[in-house]
Amino acid sequence: MNYKIKAIKISIGECDLCGTCVGVCPADAIELKESSIIIIQSKCTKCQNCVWICPLSAIKIIEEKKNEK
Repeated sequence: MNYKIKAIKISIGECDLCGTCVGVCPADAIELKESSIIIIQSKCTKCQNCVWICPLSAIKIIEEKKNEK
């Protein structure tokens, strides 16, 4: 990996709330509610399981900029 992950975020407009990502999160950092889904950043280990499993590619990696820390 040639970049550092700042965060992993769900693109709400692309997500259909299928919940596939919830089952693959080892940190239980994804919460699916009746009409919304969120990633709890403080719990997220940035393992990227959710990114790779999402059938709609609605979960995105947010890269840290070189001058950010």
